[in-house]
Amino acid sequence: MVDNSSKINIIHKGEGFLVLEKPAGILVHHTKYKKENTLIDWLIENFPEIKKVGDKGKYGIIHRLDEKVSGIMVVATNSLMYESLKSQFKYRRVEKEYTALVHGKLKEKSGTIKKPIGRTKDGKLTTIESNENVKFQKQAITKYKVIEEFKDYTLLRVNILTGRTHQIRLHLKSIDCPIVGDTKEREFDMDRIFLHSSFLGFHDLDESWH
Repeated sequence: MVDNSSKINIIHKGEGFLVLEKPAGILVHHTKYKKENTLIDWLIENFPEIKKVGDKGKYGIIHRLDEKVSGIMVVATNSLMYESLKSQFKYRRVEKEYTALVHGKLKEKSGTIKKPIGRTKDGKLTTIESNENVKFQKQAITKYKVIEEFKDYTLLRVNILTGRTHQIRLHLKSIDCPIVGDTKEREFDMDRIFLHSSFLGFHDLDESWH
């Protein structure tokens, strides 16, 4: 049994795939620190056939959301759809949109952040302003648009053209607008960040758009 499993909402069942909404607080994959109560455990419990889908240890999962991030995910339930989705994510045929609440206000109401992401010598992920002391850097592109401004915060619509680890968090922090909940400040009594995967578009095996 997976904790918070009642909060996992299946939005749509299609031919070879599931669209679901993952709540904040649930890891997608097992880690060396946590080997139970993950989304994978819930999938295996409710859809045991998924154990045979995808690369080793993937169980139909092509993409992921951080533990403290909520939102929409697609999971393949057969091998044909898994390979199709894997290709779509690789060649950027998937549309991904997020809603984020950030600290402060942005100078531009819309814009594109193009900053590579890499790791420092101690393994910490960071945006790269120069090539110094950073390795394994990969290009990352994030687009944003202001939805609404408040006194100390701004609500954004965010689209990512690449899928780097912690990309949105790192890019918004790099322009001095960190996501609420992703800083040491504790303005709200919560154990998550204000980032939600609000839209995911992809093609099914018939090339219909979802």
